[in-house]
Amino acid sequence: MSWSRVVVLSLFATLLILTFSSVVENAAVRDNSKADHAKGPAHKVFMPESDASNFFKRRSRRSPGYYAELQAEQRVKISASERRREYNEEQRNEYENYAEEERDEQTERSRETNEQFREFHYDGQYPRYYWFH
Repeated sequence: MSWSRVVVLSLFATLLILTFSSVVENAAVRDNSKADHAKGPAHKVFMPESDASNFFKRRSRRSPGYYAELQAEQRVKISASERRREYNEEQRNEYENYAEEERDEQTERSRETNEQFREFHYDGQYPRYYWFH
């Protein structure tokens, strides 16, 4: 039973400290005219309620975007597609070079094998040019 009293007392003490502490600040923003007293990152994050509602009234979900925004989005899309195109072209060139080298090596190996086979099995009765056509 004593451990429950310790836990309750410690929670109560923590609650009192947090309630009366000056470190804890409220995240709610009052809609008053003196919004200049906010300092640091809170000044950049929070805005008065009238400005926020005005922002959403001015720019609804279905409203057309601004021309500069559309241009910026298009530039981002175009640069991404250009990077993708360059990457795919580089990969295709590497694969083509690899395939060509492999094909050349295979052709050389098969030609050497055929020559060795013809030399070994040539019996002298037929002219040599029949083998190379």
